Amino acid sequence: MIKAETMNLDTPTRRAFLTSTGALATTTLLGAAGRARAATPSTLPTAPAAPAAPARSTLPRRPNIVIILADDLGYGQLGCYGQKLIDTPNLDRLAAQGLRFTSAYAGAPVCGPSRACLLTGLHAGHATVRENPLGGPDPSLTSADVTFAGLLKLAGYRTACIGKWGFGPEIAGQPSHPNARGFGEFFGFIGHKHAHQYWPRYLWHNRATVPLNGAAYAPDLFLSRARAFITAAAAAGEPFLLYLPTTLPHSPSDVPGDAGRYEDEPWTRANRRHAAQVTRLDAHVGRIVRTLREAGVADSTLLLFTGDNGPHREKGVTPRLFDSNGPYRADKGDLYEGGIRVPMIAWSPALPDPGRVIDEPVAFWDVLPTLADLAGIPAPAHLDGTSLRGLLDGSGFTGHSHLLWNRPDRVQAIRRGDWKAIRFAPGVAGAGPGGRFELYDLSGDPGERHNLARARPHLAAELNAAIDASIAPDPRLPYGMRLTSTSATADRPCTVTVTLHNGSATTWTDLRIRLHPPAGWHITGQGRHAPLRPGASATLRFTLTPPAQATPTGTLTATARFTTGGRHVRFRTRKKITTSMRTA
Repeated sequence: MIKAETMNLDTPTRRAFLTSTGALATTTLLGAAGRARAATPSTLPTAPAAPAAPARSTLPRRPNIVIILADDLGYGQLGCYGQKLIDTPNLDRLAAQGLRFTSAYAGAPVCGPSRACLLTGLHAGHATVRENPLGGPDPSLTSADVTFAGLLKLAGYRTACIGKWGFGPEIAGQPSHPNARGFGEFFGFIGHKHAHQYWPRYLWHNRATVPLNGAAYAPDLFLSRARAFITAAAAAGEPFLLYLPTTLPHSPSDVPGDAGRYEDEPWTRANRRHAAQVTRLDAHVGRIVRTLREAGVADSTLLLFTGDNGPHREKGVTPRLFDSNGPYRADKGDLYEGGIRVPMIAWSPALPDPGRVIDEPVAFWDVLPTLADLAGIPAPAHLDGTSLRGLLDGSGFTGHSHLLWNRPDRVQAIRRGDWKAIRFAPGVAGAGPGGRFELYDLSGDPGERHNLARARPHLAAELNAAIDASIAPDPRLPYGMRLTSTSATADRPCTVTVTLHNGSATTWTDLRIRLHPPAGWHITGQGRHAPLRPGASATLRFTLTPPAQATPTGTLTATARFTTGGRHVRFRTRKKITTSMRTA
C-alpha cells in the first residue's frame, strides 16, 4: 500500500516509463467509421448483408447466449471504432444493428485475470486469478469459483467453451478444468503457452486430448465446432450458452496461406498477417451469425463480442500503424486506457433501437450478473458486477460507483465517474521508492496526458484509499447445487445426498428438492425444505434401491424449485451412478 503522504505525484520521464513497460503509442482520434471493403480471405467469405433489425421491446425470456472473446484485440481495430486499414464488415454490421459500447473495460490488461473477471463477476481485487503466469504455472480457478456457465447450466442451459481456456494445469479431473467449472463441452487449449500455437499437435476435447500433429489451424477448428454446437442445441430445443474465446489475433501473426488482400500492402510481414488475422476473426463472427440464422435461433439469441485486453506489440506487430488503441494511451499490459478499454458489441434482432451507442462505463464483471438476470436466476451475492439488462433493453441502468483494476504488487487503477487514478508500486514504470500516483480527468483528457495528482491532492488521496478498500479476499458465499456421486449394488439400498447453497442476496422460499433416479429404481426421502436465507444451505438425503437387474450405469438428476424476487426458479444437476451386481 502507498500512503497518501508519501505518494510520488509526478509523471515519469518518457525514457523511464518506456524502459519499464514498453513503448507507448501516440495516437489520434479517428473518424466514427472506417472503410469496409468486401474482400476477406477466400476460404472464409463474409456473411451476406442482412436487413436491419426491427425495433422490439425486449429480449425473450431465457435467450440463448453467444460470447465471442477476441485475444489481444485493441479498441481501435474495428471499423465501427474508427479503424481505417483493416476490414471488419461483419462486426461493423452487428454494431449498426445492435449496441456499441464506447466505455467497456476488460478485467485486466493481460489475459488470465481478465478472463477470470469475465467468468466470475469479480474484479481483480477480489477474483481468484489476479495475474498472468509470469513464467510459472497457469493460475487456477477453484471449486469455489461459480462461473456464468455454472449458473446457466444449473438453469438448464446446454453450455460449451470452445477455444482458449487459460487456467490451471493440463490435467483432467481437477477443479480448474472447464468441465468442472460449468461447461458441459470443452474443445480447445487449456493453458496459455499451448494457446500460442496456431497449428497445435493436439487439442483437448473435454477430459482427453485429440491428436492433430500440426495439420489444422486452431481458430478454424473452433469455428467448426462452435457451429456444430449451435446446430445441435437448436435442434434439441435447448437454451444454450456458447463461450467462444478464440486465439485471434494473438501473436504470432499466423494465418493459412498468405495475407489475403493485405499481401501487397507496404507493411512488414507481421503487420500484414496481423491485419489478416483481424479480418479472419471478423469473418468467423459472420459465420456464427449465419449459423444462428440457419438454425432458426437468431431472434432468441444474444451475441456479445469483446476483447480480453488492449492490442499487443509482439513478434513485430506495430500497433501505431493501425491506431490499434484508438485515442487511448498504451496497450496490452498497461492500466492506461489503451490497455483495458476494449470494443464491446451486443447484438440480437430482439434488441430495441438498433444502432445505439452506449457511453456508460461497463466492465467484464458485469457479464455474469447480466446472464443470470436474462436467464431468470438469482445472481450470487457480493459480486462486483451489476446486470446490464437495463442498457440492453433500454429500461434504465444504475451505473457503478467505481471500477477497479489490480496487478498485485505492481500497479492498480480506479475509475470513479470521469476521474481515473493509476498507482504504481516502487520501482515499477519508473516509480521511485515511494511509488507514484497519477490522476486524470477522462472527460477532457481521454489520452491520459495531463497528470492532475498534484493539482488535486485531496482527490488523489481519496482514490488511493478507495483502491486499498477494493482489494480484499474473495467475498462470495457458497452457491449452487451438489449431488454426491456414488455407486450402488443391485437390490440393496444406498444413500444419495443433495445439497443446495443459497449464495445469493435474497431468501429462497417454497423450496422443493427432488431426486429423479433411473427407471425402475425405488426412492424414499423428503423433498420440501424451510425457506433458505442468504448464506444458508439445505441438505436432503434420499434412499435409493436399484432393481435386481439394474443396468451398469445410469443418471441421477436432482432438481430444486423455489421462488425468489417474484420469480420462479428451477435448478438442475446430474451425476452418473454405477451399479454392480449383488454377490452372494
